Amino acid sequence: MTKIAAEAQQQTHKQTQSAQTKDKHLQPVKVGILGLGTVGSGTVNVLHNNRDEITRRAGRAIDVTHVALRDIKKKRDCNTQNIELSTDPFSIVNQPDIDVVVELIGGTDIARELVLQAIANGKHVVTANKALIAHHGNEIFAQAQKHGVVVAFEAAVAGGIPIIKSIREGLAGNRIEWLAGIINGTCNYILTQMQQYGRDFAEVLSEAQKLGYAEADPSFDIDGVDVAHKLTILASIAFGIPLQYNKVYVEGIRNITQLDVSYAEQLGYRIKHLGFARRQAQGIELRVHPCFISQQCLLAHVDGVMNAVLVEGDAVGQTLYYGAGAGANPTASSVVADLVEVVRTLTTDSENRVPHLAFQADALSTTPIMSIEAVESVYYIRMQARDEAGVLAEVTQILSELNISMEAILQKDRAEHANHVHVVILTHKVPEKHLNTAIERIEALPGIAENVLRVRVVDL
Repeated sequence: MTKIAAEAQQQTHKQTQSAQTKDKHLQPVKVGILGLGTVGSGTVNVLHNNRDEITRRAGRAIDVTHVALRDIKKKRDCNTQNIELSTDPFSIVNQPDIDVVVELIGGTDIARELVLQAIANGKHVVTANKALIAHHGNEIFAQAQKHGVVVAFEAAVAGGIPIIKSIREGLAGNRIEWLAGIINGTCNYILTQMQQYGRDFAEVLSEAQKLGYAEADPSFDIDGVDVAHKLTILASIAFGIPLQYNKVYVEGIRNITQLDVSYAEQLGYRIKHLGFARRQAQGIELRVHPCFISQQCLLAHVDGVMNAVLVEGDAVGQTLYYGAGAGANPTASSVVADLVEVVRTLTTDSENRVPHLAFQADALSTTPIMSIEAVESVYYIRMQARDEAGVLAEVTQILSELNISMEAILQKDRAEHANHVHVVILTHKVPEKHLNTAIERIEALPGIAENVLRVRVVDL
């Protein structure tokens, strides 16, 4: 064979390979979904209803070809025609033809196994599982980097609000100073009803369960665990630190009463359950708890089951992200957005993709997480004091000895036949460890009944 003929043959071979590669890149991307509940059904529906628009954005069609579910015979809220159904989720992650696995089963045990197996098989992963990412994200992302695949998790925080992408990419030019999020619809619904209609906590919780906003066991929501998972993720991408769920201070809303909501209004505040993360000289605050926030703040007016995240960047200032934090279509919107992003990266060099946690994996910071006792804050404290001379003087004496100054003090009129009154104090800024000492001493006074309630005031 002449040199010219050999070169021509080689060129033809290259053109054939290029054509085959191009043809492969035009073929539909095959997706396997693990779990066909509310979000899974919503994802199938969004992909079907918006197929043409999604294809135009992704450059290729996205087809759900396999779904794993518990009960094949159960009626679903989506069309499963032309989708292969299975009760074995491992058959999905081990299916050679599937390009992307969407994990929507929840939990942290079997979900972790499935996701790691999918990654080991070279498949990209999309998940809405905040608990999985908060607890095992560091391990999962390390394996994803090793195998050159993407793990996308936009739907894990704030449902349909694109907050992950906004912080990770839209604010990439900023040094994030702090972020505060109303990121649990159940808690926000309860507090809104208490504030707007004067209802009691237990009554509203029962209604939320009937409406489907709260589970039969609502502890995951009202005790702050759900928010802590989401805050762990947000803080990691905001500050470039590893995921550290076990270092988040967590407090729920069980102890908030209608009386506290009323006092907040009188003092110019509203009570919201926040996930709050702030960069300080000595470390990073990671805390979840009820907060007094000024009625002038935008977050104070986020009501019902809606979610919102307020982010402070050094260049952009404050930006607010608001929308539906749960539900079939809002969450499916984020799942499908992740699918589109994954499809766009299928032909991208894995070394040049957006890092999972916003910062390059070898550049994550070892900045410590602050203890809650090291945090300084303004505090609202409420106590039941015996209605007699000298009791309030003993309380103020304790505060004075610990250098805790007061901004305001309110006393509710004594109810008929009652011998205790509610006393409310709003302090100036003080370290939490000093306030803990003060509360311990106040609760030991013979004139104080029950435990003292404290709510932190957050300046946004």
